[in-house]
Amino acid sequence: MSKGFNILPSKTSGWQTTAVFLIAVIVGMGMFMAREAEVISYMSDDPQACVNCHVMTPVYNSWMHSSHREWTNCNDCHVPHDNVISKYYFKAKDGLYHSYVFTLENEPDVIFMREESQKVVQDNCIRCHVQQVTQTKYDGWIATHKEDRLDRQCWSCHREVPHGRMHGMSTVRYNIAPLPTDQNETVVPEWLENQIQKK
Repeated sequence: MSKGFNILPSKTSGWQTTAVFLIAVIVGMGMFMAREAEVISYMSDDPQACVNCHVMTPVYNSWMHSSHREWTNCNDCHVPHDNVISKYYFKAKDGLYHSYVFTLENEPDVIFMREESQKVVQDNCIRCHVQQVTQTKYDGWIATHKEDRLDRQCWSCHREVPHGRMHGMSTVRYNIAPLPTDQNETVVPEWLENQIQKK
């Protein structure tokens, strides 16, 4: 092995065993943290990956009760769709920011999209609803339709699509549903479950 690629100390220094042990510890801790953080799940388009963090549970549940659930998942709205590289680069960058915020318990009381995310969501609204955005027939009965569709963000009017008015830490305590990924847990009270089984 050439000296340029040799990261271990020489065998004569006595530090080689310690270096191998420290490298193994670092790799092992990295793999353990990746497993605990469920890093692989974020590579998919499964919406349940978003609720690995409990703060997102109210947002997930509000999406589950919206009409968008039938047609879209989280990635359809929140990541770019111009190409695969852009999609996964954005997911990685956004994911690192989220993990930094949640690991340090620095979540805001109210969750707002950053400017870069707002552009992505706006582009995706138009991508799916291009017909409604470009329809000039609406100009006749919606007075400011042309200005609204070109100069504003979609959610400045459509505030409750698809997540409702309240998003953030303040909604977590009012959310009585279990984490959607806890498939064995039920929200049906025991007395009602007994009544159902009797019939």
